[in-house]
Amino acid sequence: MNKSIVALFFIAIFSVSFAQDQQVQQTLDSVVITSSRIDLPFSENSRTITVISSEDIKQSAATSVAGLLQQFAGVDIRQRGTNGMQADLYIRGGSFDQTLLLIDGIKVEDAQTGHHTMNLALPIEVIERIEIIKGPAARVFGQNAFTGAINIVTKKAMDNLITGEIQGGSYGQQNAAVTVGAEYARASHIVHFSQNTSDGHRLNSDYDNKNYFIKSTFNKNKTPIKMIASFSDRKFGAQNFYTTNPTFFEYEETQGSLLSFQSKLRKGNLTIKPQVYWRRNQDMFLLRREDPDFYRNFHITNKVGFDVNASYTSNAGITGFGIDVAKVGISSNNLGQRDRFMTNLFVEHRFKLADDKLDITPGIAVNYFSDFKFHAFPGLDIGYKVNNNLKLYGNVGYTYRIPTYTDLFYSDPATLGNPDLEPEEAFAQELGLKYANNGFNANLAFFNRDSDKIIDYVKENEDDLFQATNIRDVNSKGFEASGSYNFEMNSFNQQIRGSYTFIEDEVKDLNLNFSRYSINSLKHHFALTYQSQFLKNVTQSIVYKHAERTAGLSYNVWDASIIWDIKDFEASVIANNIFNADFIETGFVPMPKGNVLFGLKYAFK
Repeated sequence: MNKSIVALFFIAIFSVSFAQDQQVQQTLDSVVITSSRIDLPFSENSRTITVISSEDIKQSAATSVAGLLQQFAGVDIRQRGTNGMQADLYIRGGSFDQTLLLIDGIKVEDAQTGHHTMNLALPIEVIERIEIIKGPAARVFGQNAFTGAINIVTKKAMDNLITGEIQGGSYGQQNAAVTVGAEYARASHIVHFSQNTSDGHRLNSDYDNKNYFIKSTFNKNKTPIKMIASFSDRKFGAQNFYTTNPTFFEYEETQGSLLSFQSKLRKGNLTIKPQVYWRRNQDMFLLRREDPDFYRNFHITNKVGFDVNASYTSNAGITGFGIDVAKVGISSNNLGQRDRFMTNLFVEHRFKLADDKLDITPGIAVNYFSDFKFHAFPGLDIGYKVNNNLKLYGNVGYTYRIPTYTDLFYSDPATLGNPDLEPEEAFAQELGLKYANNGFNANLAFFNRDSDKIIDYVKENEDDLFQATNIRDVNSKGFEASGSYNFEMNSFNQQIRGSYTFIEDEVKDLNLNFSRYSINSLKHHFALTYQSQFLKNVTQSIVYKHAERTAGLSYNVWDASIIWDIKDFEASVIANNIFNADFIETGFVPMPKGNVLFGLKYAFK
């Protein structure tokens, strides 16, 4: 990577922060981070957290959560196809099984495989913001938050409004969406339906994606009860998603659903947040699309859970505590009939010292799995507020991941599971600083993670089967820097945002003849976005992304969008990969070259 690009970016960011006279009011500090056990304003957290706001989403030139997250360094989205139809989520070099996805704080991981993590990523029309928590989070969320977590926060309300949107563009893309908001004295409702279809950008890459979403809040003026019901139905050609055999014509169908009820009770200094939820995933895969009998995998996973998070404020600080109980089951023609009972207990306390400049938060999570017994994972966050604009922070913690059912039991003509696998474990450390002043934000963090018992599929001889094995010990270290600046130009709001992450992985004492999974982190990851407005009703954005992987592959991608707002109408043009970059994000699937999507939205008030 041309390192001068990174240097020029940060010079520009810091230069513009002092050159502009007019600046907009910074609102990030007012955001309460809800993905932690103790709700804290953004500026009070002593972790590396990125918040993607609703305005960022609107101006992002992205049509899916997968495309949106790619605009932030340190988050590695690897897609097979367009519009996030099949995408894997990585943070700071971890695997797709080591990153947790939450929706309004509800953990929606899939016990079959992390390949299904993004199946429940919601339509961007119903998202208020996205919180990206980097670094070990097992102390907060339990297993799967090995390298970090993504929390999708849904919109609270939309007033009395109906919006309809249609889009069409390259590769036969046809998208349609309807979102309804209804506000009443004691209740509010959001209802959304969308369908996205495409002929595909290459052979057997067509897709049909339907999304249904309902959010209702009852008794909202007293003790509110919030219900979320979400369902995603995806059907897509999967050519070369998992194999290179030219005689195969792969195809996949997935269904992801979530039903949850949440509430929040306050009495004096005590806050209690109970929730109950059901998460279901269904996956059907055909090796030959036109011949289902040749090879077919069919899996259904269910997770039913209940958790209570509580916090108590006293003269000694804030204490967070709670319990999470869940039962997971799978019914599969390949993996069998299996179930798992899980319990997670946690406690942490936030001390404020030195005239509230110093915060210290020790905590521990104790977990029980019916098939992996007890595990305890302590951690510690420390922050020091140098002044109103600058904060230093650091954290250390143990983190872990139990094997998925695919790791344990999956078999095919080339693969063998391993029921004797042990959980992956790691000890991680981070040191960083945050700066915020008059619309300018900057963050710098250095991190290190020593991982043990990492699972890989290996074999000794060419004719053997690949078997899942706790074979790898990996040290991952690096740093990331990010900055954003909001300012005014001719009375119009502008924003420059950029981020860079460097990761170096060292595999320790590994002597293998054949390995299926090689470490292929984003060694260099750079993202730059400029959101601008020069005319009253027109806004535009341009996004640049550079990626260079450990294996040597590198690519540069440019996206752009323009939006016209005319009363109740909104017209848009979104262009992706406008310079026709030739690249692969994962596996063997080349990503589409330049493509354009035209859209029209109307709001009925």
